[in-house]
Amino acid sequence: MEIAFVGLGRMGYNMTLRLLKGGHRVVAWDRNADTTREAGSHGAAAVANLAELVKALTPPRAIWIMLPAGAPVDETIEQLAPTLARGDLVIDGGNSNFRDDQRRAQRLMAAGVHYADVGTSGGIWGLENGYCMMVGGPPEGIAHLAPVLDTLAPPDGWLHCGPVGSGHYAKMIHNGIEYGLMQAYAEGFEILNASEFRYDLARLSHLWNQGSVVRSWLLELAELAFEKDPGLEKIRGWVDDSGEGRWTVLEAIAHDVPAEVLTLSLMRRFRSRQTDTFTDRVLAALRAEFGGHAVKAK
Repeated sequence: MEIAFVGLGRMGYNMTLRLLKGGHRVVAWDRNADTTREAGSHGAAAVANLAELVKALTPPRAIWIMLPAGAPVDETIEQLAPTLARGDLVIDGGNSNFRDDQRRAQRLMAAGVHYADVGTSGGIWGLENGYCMMVGGPPEGIAHLAPVLDTLAPPDGWLHCGPVGSGHYAKMIHNGIEYGLMQAYAEGFEILNASEFRYDLARLSHLWNQGSVVRSWLLELAELAFEKDPGLEKIRGWVDDSGEGRWTVLEAIAHDVPAEVLTLSLMRRFRSRQTDTFTDRVLAALRAEFGGHAVKAK
């Protein structure tokens, strides 16, 4: 199949390579000309801009956008829209908000252009292992895209979840669950690290993946991290979030779902970015006031 990729970041670039290895024709463009040329060296049809990208495709065109959520996706669609024709398909494979998907689909539908949202999980390991993909969009658009999804995913690795927005909604909840899983592992390992015993956390991670009820790919990654840096002394405990955890919590509130673990996991990420917080200073001051406990001066 023929498809264009807009955005050749850590995932977009590897997805392009996987498609090329699978025999697809990929037209590639990234704002970074060096990255575009590098994709061309692997067999992609490298183009200089979005106008060239559209011209390099045979109708009905399929254009996969792999950019950060929000304005970058909207701006790209606005540039593409006047050049697209009835039957073309625009795919957003990033981590967009499902409400944005619905709005964009309405915008393109007026011109007969299909829109699909593909929540994509797999990270930098997807090139080798394949990507898990949650797909939303019209059946005719997804049927056209199916050969690409089959190549990108491992067996049973993609699902047409429903109409536009359903793919990114599923990915949003997926990432919210991921927050909770990561937080549970992190807290458990901190207790182990603080205990009187000197655990080899890499070996313990490996052990837990041998039939344990807590085995997972995240534990495999923990094992790799502890092998590289047993005490995690080379990194700072500053944890970012890319939006899906926040949206998950907002959906929980909107539907009266008491998602305590997911909410607290998100709050803990916010906490990781602070040092010497006012909250902590209030706690220290109160302990000093009611119990005469010592405080640390700045």
